[in-house]
This record gives sequence, C-alpha cells and structure tokens, in this order.
Amino acid sequence: MTTTTERLSMEIKSLSDLEKLRLVDAILTDLDKPDPELDHIWAEEARKRWEAYKSGHIPSASYHDVMEKYRR
Repeated sequence: MTTTTERLSMEIKSLSDLEKLRLVDAILTDLDKPDPELDHIWAEEARKRWEAYKSGHIPSASYHDVMEKYRR
C-alpha cells in the first residue's frame, strides 16, 4: 500500500460504523461511473442472446422452474 493508503486505512479504523458505511457509499458512488465501452459490449451481448433465443438456439425456462430450482 502507498503511504496515503496506509494513512487512510489507519484513520478509517477510528471511524464509527455509520461513518464507515457513509465512506463506503461515497467510494462506491465514485466508482460507479458509466462506461460507454462496457455499455456497448453488454448491449451487443444482450442482442446476441435475444437473437439466439428467438431462433431457438438457446432454451428458455419458466419462472416456476427457475424458482423451484433455487428453493431446493
């Protein structure tokens, strides 16, 4: 870890749980930025999967079957 990271890590230990949660939320919010390249990749993947489903190349499962699988 860098000196800054080590210093921050030590300071975080002195925070209350609520302050730590607020810090985590701030960090996650900062990291959750749109990425046009990833959006394009996922859009293309969704299109491919939709086309494969419509053409019968991938099977579908009913809601009931999926829920039953995870209830076991």
